[in-house]
Amino acid sequence: MNGDPFGTAPLRESVLAGWASSPTRFREDANAEEDLRLGAYRDRLLVELAQNAADAASATGRPGVLKLSIVDNELRAANTGAPLDTTGVAALASLRASAKRGGVGQFGVGFAAVLSVTDAPRVVSTSGGVEFAADRTATAVAAQPALAGRAAERGGRVPVLRLVWPVGPDEPALPAGYDTEVRLPLRPGVSGAELMAGFAASAVDLLLSLRGLQRIDIGDAAWSRIEIDGRVELHGPAGVSYWLVQRDSGELPAELLDRLGTEARDRPQWTTCWAVPVAEDGTPLPLESDVLHAPTPTDERMSLPARLIAALPIEPSRRRLLPGPAADAVLVEAARRYPELVRRIAPEQRTLLVPRAEFPLSEVDDRMRELVIAELRTARWLPPAGERAGETALPDLAPARATVLDVPSTALADLVAGVLPDVLAGSLGEGAHAGALAVLGVPRLRIAGVIEAVTGIDRGPVWWHRLYTALAPLAEVDSTVRDELAALPVPLVDGRTLPGPSGVLMVDYRLDDGPVDLGGLRIVHPRAAHPLLERLGARRGEPEDLLDSDPVQDAVERSLDDAESGVDVSGLIDVVLRLVGEVGVRPGEHPWLGALALPDADGDWRRADELALPGAAFLELLVPDSPLGVLADRVAKAWPASVLTAAGVLASFAVLDDDEPTVPDHDLDGEGDWWDAAPEPPDRVLAVRDLDLVAADAWPAALRLLAGEPDTWRALIHPGGYTSWWIARNGVLAGAPPRSWRLPGAAALTGLYDPVADLDLPEHLLTAIGVLATLDAADPADLLARLADPARAVPQGVVLRAHATLAAADPDRLDPPEAVRTLAGTVAPAEDCVVLDAPWPLGVLPDDRVVSAGEDFALAPSLAEVLDLSLATTEVPATVDSSGEYVPWADLGAVVAACDLLDLPVPPGGPLVHDELVVDGTRVPWWSTPDGTLHTEDSADGLARALAWSTGGWPDRHTLATLINEPEPRTVLG
Repeated sequence: MNGDPFGTAPLRESVLAGWASSPTRFREDANAEEDLRLGAYRDRLLVELAQNAADAASATGRPGVLKLSIVDNELRAANTGAPLDTTGVAALASLRASAKRGGVGQFGVGFAAVLSVTDAPRVVSTSGGVEFAADRTATAVAAQPALAGRAAERGGRVPVLRLVWPVGPDEPALPAGYDTEVRLPLRPGVSGAELMAGFAASAVDLLLSLRGLQRIDIGDAAWSRIEIDGRVELHGPAGVSYWLVQRDSGELPAELLDRLGTEARDRPQWTTCWAVPVAEDGTPLPLESDVLHAPTPTDERMSLPARLIAALPIEPSRRRLLPGPAADAVLVEAARRYPELVRRIAPEQRTLLVPRAEFPLSEVDDRMRELVIAELRTARWLPPAGERAGETALPDLAPARATVLDVPSTALADLVAGVLPDVLAGSLGEGAHAGALAVLGVPRLRIAGVIEAVTGIDRGPVWWHRLYTALAPLAEVDSTVRDELAALPVPLVDGRTLPGPSGVLMVDYRLDDGPVDLGGLRIVHPRAAHPLLERLGARRGEPEDLLDSDPVQDAVERSLDDAESGVDVSGLIDVVLRLVGEVGVRPGEHPWLGALALPDADGDWRRADELALPGAAFLELLVPDSPLGVLADRVAKAWPASVLTAAGVLASFAVLDDDEPTVPDHDLDGEGDWWDAAPEPPDRVLAVRDLDLVAADAWPAALRLLAGEPDTWRALIHPGGYTSWWIARNGVLAGAPPRSWRLPGAAALTGLYDPVADLDLPEHLLTAIGVLATLDAADPADLLARLADPARAVPQGVVLRAHATLAAADPDRLDPPEAVRTLAGTVAPAEDCVVLDAPWPLGVLPDDRVVSAGEDFALAPSLAEVLDLSLATTEVPATVDSSGEYVPWADLGAVVAACDLLDLPVPPGGPLVHDELVVDGTRVPWWSTPDGTLHTEDSADGLARALAWSTGGWPDRHTLATLINEPEPRTVLG
């Protein structure tokens, strides 16, 4: 290269003259350059090089390419586009102005960024080249006497970018295909490798911001941009990144241009670009934080999800926005275009581009967030809910007028959209969208609001079924939703719509060719029936469930009142009896069915359980004025007997079965007395009904009927059951209740009970109804009364066994008798008698004052409590009048011999042996004092009894027989 094609000499002379003429100009230029090098432009080298390359390319209208390389420790930045010209050279040397009027500024003050790496930058172009050099400037300054001192003031440092020279003739040629190259010899300490690495990290952002650049080569790596219809693909060594961009431009308002003056009128255009990174499939990847690009990065921090790239007025440092009307106008225009970017995102992903609810990162960020949110609130960009016909899409909605469901459900939202206006797509109810919609002020519609909205509307059952289908998944996972659905409208078969599913019936089962009609019952329309309703309190209408449902039971229980009031219950009768047959109900299984109103033979309405089948055999056994009626013949012929009896109509005696009774409320004769007679309340009531209607002379036949049918027989023999209890007391056999008789072979009851007459009834049946076979089965109160009856001749053995039986009775359930049966077989006043609790008192007590339970004296205390009598040992005298001699048992030869014969050890100790034993003036064979001392006469009889008591063998009859002859009964006891 030769000559000075850009006329740099005049430029140098002008600058030197200015420095020489003004004492401060040199210092100002030096300070300004130092500030730019160390401050505003210290880290903007690549940005400024890229800006210049982009502007040069834009000037020619061709895609620009920037190539960065290190050659001989020199950073070189080659670019395509318009070459360097005289105006550009002047701008390079001015530090204050740019030669460009339409772009981001070519070769203006930003060129000072090169000073961060070099003191001798050169710019070589196809039109020529220029260079700057600190050493040449210092030489030029030193040649001026007026300036030498000023340079010395700054330690020899001089402004570098104020004096410009043409490059020398040996300057290397440009790389092939490039129009301009900036060449920067690196200052010592500057690492070319680190520079290139830093450039590589910024390449993608610069290609996005600078539309004039299409490619950046950094060393051997390359980055390029492909932009088609607002979608940008940025290719680089690490792969491909994708951005969605919304570019807009326009004229600033005329009134604003007038306010801004001449410079603004020269540049009236505004340009904005919104850019958001996206995945390859278009899914947006919102930015967490960024900076404002004007169009290259500034220091204005931003928190918007998308990057704003705009031609904005900025401070000379290019780091801060220059506030004012021009900046406001561009920011407003940018905000207005933001919804356009959002609309290009898939509808279900658009909320990702709503600014987050957080503190702004700068004043510019705060301003833009307000503007963007305001635009998003009023613009139509949110997808609506609702039905879509074919390919026709419904128009988007503005957040300011929209409502979103509080739960995610597309189906529900589409249905609600037909009731309420401006409902957003159901997918926007998901939690991922909640924050964005809250920022936009979109109200959330809870399920309770949905229920309120659909209450009272006129829709077909299919529509309601679709609504339930949409609500069902929500109710599965959220108990709050289930609570809010309590008032969910439900269409019924009769045309009504109820507010809430609780208690309604869902009838899946069909009779004949139509839905079940239960005459006024609340049955869900078959086309609306849905499992959700069951979860919310409706009852499933399969035959079993329908029959067991509360509404059916309620209808049956009020059917008699309805029928007597003139209400037609024929439909109810038909349905209930059909359900009974389909379910296979057994008689007594559903006692409430007995309340079903049915017509009787006289044309009146009666409860089913008050009617009998025509010709039923048991009717002949009832009293003439029996309250039971006979079922109308037409009804009896219309239904199988098994269905009618399962519904409560009687073919024989009815059986009631309650396996969880709580109180005696089964309307059974004497039921309360039966409960009171048992020590514990019954855990089951299995009872034959209407026994109180049996005629007195029909009981044998009635008993045979009861025994011949399995259900009644089970009730009759149920342990502790009502049926046997009631018949034992109220049935009639030969003029008396069954419990008044004994079996003919029950000898243990001889004298107490008379044998039952021969009625051709088997013994097991007689036993089941209370005819006695043993004393244990007798009623204690009745047994006491019979023992006290002087007209009865009762064998002594029977008396003893009867008293032993009574000893086990509960005294709290018996009244003490006024008279008792004594050991003498007589009946004596109870107040004159005692209970024998030991054998020796019989030596002084007469038999007609003694009541005994036999030889087991351990029963005496219990018997005394039952009879309210004293024990004999507490009443007889205890004074021994005679004197005796203590003799050990071992010294009594007869005793030793007896023990040896019985293979018993001789007991320790021994009795006091008397020649004649006298107690209170009465001679007795043996005695025992309260302290346990035994007394005996010197006789075989006395010794035998004392020995038996002492050895614990009392009343061992074998022991006594060994010692004495077989005794009489009194002797056995005494």
